[in-house]
Amino acid sequence: MLTPDVLRLVAITDDARDGIEGLVARARAATRGGATMVQLRLKYATSRELLATARALVAGLPVPVIVNDRADIALAAGAAGVHLGVDDLPVAAVRAMAPTGFIIGASFGGAAELAHARGADYVGIGPVYGTASKADAGEAIGVEGFARLRAMIDAPAVAIGGVDETNAGALREAGAAGIAVIRALFGASDPEGAARRLRRGFGG
Repeated sequence: MLTPDVLRLVAITDDARDGIEGLVARARAATRGGATMVQLRLKYATSRELLATARALVAGLPVPVIVNDRADIALAAGAAGVHLGVDDLPVAAVRAMAPTGFIIGASFGGAAELAHARGADYVGIGPVYGTASKADAGEAIGVEGFARLRAMIDAPAVAIGGVDETNAGALREAGAAGIAVIRALFGASDPEGAARRLRRGFGG
C-alpha cells in the first residue's frame, strides 16, 4: 500500500554491473540512508534476469520494491508495484488484474497522457533538470514546468531527472511529494551518504 512517506525518495537502479548481489547491496545502502522505495530499472536485462533481480530486491530490502514497465515481472516477483511508462499498458488495464494494494505509478507529461495515467497511485514528472541517465528522457522542463504538470493531475507527483541534493528543495516547494533519483544514488560511491544528503536537501 502506498503512503505519502513511501514517495519521499525513490531510488531507481541504473545497471547490474556488479551482479545481482552488488545491486542489492547498493540498494540496501541507499535505504539505510533514507531511500523509501526502490524502482528496478534494467533496460537491457532479459526477462529471466529481471525476475531474478526483482526477487532478490524484494527479499533483501526493508522498503517497497516496484518494477519499471513490467507488471508481469512485478507480480511474479511479489513486488509492491509497477511504474508504467507512456508506451506501456494504461493504469486501468493493470489495475484490473492486480491484487488489492498493488502500487501503480505512471509517467506523466501532459494533457495527452491524462487517460493513460488516470487511477495511478502516483505519477512521475520530468525530466525536471538535464540528465544523462535516460537517453529518451526528453528536454528538461524545469521547476515551473513540473509545477504546471503537477497542477493538472490529482495523484501525488514525484520529480525525476537530474535531481540532486542542491535542487531537491525547490521541487518540494513546487508541490513534489518526493523525488526519484538514479545517478545521484546508484552512481555514487557511497549510496547511503548520498541518500542522507538527498533527504536533507528535499527537507523530509
